[in-house]
Amino acid sequence: MPPSQTKASIDSIAPFFIVSDVPRSLAFYHDRLGFETQFQQPDDASFFAIVARDSVMLFLKSGNAAPQPNATRDPEMRWDAYCFTSDPDSLAEEFLACGATFSSPLKNTHDGLRGFEITDPDGYVLFFGRPH
Repeated sequence: MPPSQTKASIDSIAPFFIVSDVPRSLAFYHDRLGFETQFQQPDDASFFAIVARDSVMLFLKSGNAAPQPNATRDPEMRWDAYCFTSDPDSLAEEFLACGATFSSPLKNTHDGLRGFEITDPDGYVLFFGRPH
């Protein structure tokens, strides 16, 4: 790239999760994690939806393939998404107040992060945290 040009920014990324039941996933992400539905197929063809919160989006789709979270392929590879938050303590309190259950509690991890894990209904593990 020539020195006079600046790089275009990439502002976010949206994981694409294959789920077993889109309405169930929508309810989980809305009720437990505060995501809002940005798009949903009509009720008679409810196999695709997009949920978002702040600058984070998730694409949810059901179909012929079964969900395959990373940990089902390799137990050492637990996370399917890393969600950066500058204040994991406050976010953990919010999620707990909404009835979320952590698959790993809020803590300082051995790899220099502070955060927690939540597993969705299909087994996808999301880590919410930041470097500490």
